[in-house]
Amino acid sequence: MKPTWKHWMEYALLRIVAAVLGPLGIHRAGAIGARIARLGYWPLGIRRGVVTRHLAACFPERSEAERADLARQTYEHLGRVGMETMLMSRLGRDSVGDLLERVDGWDAVERARARGKGIVLVAAHLGNWELLGAFLVHVGIPVAAVAKRQINPLSDAFVNRTRRRLGIEVVYDDEAVRKLPRMLRDGYALGLLSDQAGLGAATHVPFFGRPARTPRGASVFSLRFNAPMLYVLAARQPSGKFVLHIEEVEVTSTGDLESDVEATTVRFTAVIEKWVRRYPGQYLWAHRRWKRQPENTPPELREP
Repeated sequence: MKPTWKHWMEYALLRIVAAVLGPLGIHRAGAIGARIARLGYWPLGIRRGVVTRHLAACFPERSEAERADLARQTYEHLGRVGMETMLMSRLGRDSVGDLLERVDGWDAVERARARGKGIVLVAAHLGNWELLGAFLVHVGIPVAAVAKRQINPLSDAFVNRTRRRLGIEVVYDDEAVRKLPRMLRDGYALGLLSDQAGLGAATHVPFFGRPARTPRGASVFSLRFNAPMLYVLAARQPSGKFVLHIEEVEVTSTGDLESDVEATTVRFTAVIEKWVRRYPGQYLWAHRRWKRQPENTPPELREP
């Protein structure tokens, strides 16, 4: 796509922000990003209604005041992630580990690597998803991240340059079918954000009790190439650093690929929900997760 004048203006603003806040360091810049993003909740109200409805549907046991606090947290968190994404590559590959407090579940990675195959990494828009691949590269595991093309080609190129400087291979989703099988055979860990379904192959599985359209790609690659599947999450802690949580997702092949893909997608989505419940203030509630439901969805389970 040829950039428009609007694209150039957005890109210029992005570069100015990175240039101005970069010298402050990733933590101070993240704090500023949080304060800026909080304006999206109030007074600007950007998608505030969507966030409020989603939190009310998923956490009915919480008070309105508690849910409002969670909503503010999710805006602030997104602002921090945006700043960290822009500035992380300035730390250098060898400094990424300094952002972590600890790693839980590393034995799952060792078991997966011992099988001599690539690994399918399932992540969600929870915590700092950009940090996940950078850390694995830091410890010597080749990583390929599957990315969607952004509307702004200049911003898209900027973000992917940042990923590549951290050693992450970037594969666009429309190239995945062609490129990822070879990368799995070569021992790569494939990172797929699997809680948002665009127009590609997807299936409806329960998420907080409501049918949610969910990408099938992670399940298909894991089953077709007999590759282990791990759920990964870099969750922000009160210290400002992160804990990397790693959990194995059961993948069982019965010979019926369609049924197995459905079952595996249900399982990894249940794992995602478990961690969203643990860190609700770090999830991207502004995304319409229950959009495009099946026609026969009961009224009480429709999109909030």
